[in-house]
Amino acid sequence: MAENDISAGDGVWPREAEVARWTDAYFNRTKTTVGTFGDCPVTYAVFMRRPVVCAPRLMVEWLGAMAAARGVKIEVELPFSEGQWVGAGEPVAYITGPFASLVDLETLFLQKLGPACVAAHNACTMCVDLPRTAFLAMDARHCAGTEMAEMMAYAASVGSDRARRKADARGFIGNATDATAHYFGNPKGLGTMPHALIGYAGGTVRAAEMFRQANPGMPMTVLVDYFGREITDALAVCRRFPDLAAAGDLSVRLDTGGGRFVEGLDPPGSYAVLERNEPDAIRGYRSETELRYLIGAGVSAAGVWHMREQLDNAGFGTVKIVASSGFGPAKCKVMAVAKAPIDVIGTGSYLPDLWSETYATADIVAYDGRPRVKVGREFLLRGQTVRRAADTA
Repeated sequence: MAENDISAGDGVWPREAEVARWTDAYFNRTKTTVGTFGDCPVTYAVFMRRPVVCAPRLMVEWLGAMAAARGVKIEVELPFSEGQWVGAGEPVAYITGPFASLVDLETLFLQKLGPACVAAHNACTMCVDLPRTAFLAMDARHCAGTEMAEMMAYAASVGSDRARRKADARGFIGNATDATAHYFGNPKGLGTMPHALIGYAGGTVRAAEMFRQANPGMPMTVLVDYFGREITDALAVCRRFPDLAAAGDLSVRLDTGGGRFVEGLDPPGSYAVLERNEPDAIRGYRSETELRYLIGAGVSAAGVWHMREQLDNAGFGTVKIVASSGFGPAKCKVMAVAKAPIDVIGTGSYLPDLWSETYATADIVAYDGRPRVKVGREFLLRGQTVRRAADTA
């Protein structure tokens, strides 16, 4: 059990001057009331209603900045370390400080905890299911602003680190933006070209040529689905850049939309591909969603195997396959069943799918050192909270 006296951070939002505008009005009125009748130290217990992976850093740093700005001491006790699994209802943090200085911060510190913990859980699950596949966080375009984008990048790094410890997974090797690359130990974001560059160039090979000329010496990942000729264009790019292909510095990215199959496939052909490569994937019971991920339109397990077959048959066995489009926990689990030969997955789909699951809740459990909590939340009291000892990593 760790106890941290947190210090001021920098660059956090909202600043002290903006707190009153962004917090719930009843917290502001409670602050005024407490200021009138006398302050006292309180302890909040913060918990989630579903299992998560502990990702408290952004909340802790922000509370540190608020403590410094207000000239008070705020202590955060973390029963679980960053990256640990936390059960439903188990307190993620105890926050202690003056009531008048904490009450108006509740809205904002809850915002900074819940979504990060759920996204970290999702990211970890995906990496554990596909331990030999690298992941690239491409969530920024799906986020509701830059603050959420930072939170999700941080969460992916926490979930990834846990997967490395637990399953020796490759995990997330980076993300798409410079601003949050530091969470993955990188100076810059990763990525090469969007579909827009293919359209601008007028051809997949031409786009690769232009990119290579403008970015010499950089490993290259080429989108191959723009014209619906995934196999044809992938092989054309490989033949145009045989040295890159041989050196393992060339990747082809499958991002086929869900309205059509990868070039050369249809349902019977998809079944045949899996029958050749991983027949057990189609032997057992599969839900409709699982079948779509296995043999359906879009980027399916069969589509990935089909691309691998075609590259290998043409002598490009060292060319890597990057897959994107809807790769969340459920799709990654199916890809693991099919042992799909994916080298890198680009995903923003580790973002929480059901936003209500991200709601963190806080209750005061002690006033002036005396335990007190509303009826039904007695499980949050320190003496009655059951600690999990099994998972210490």
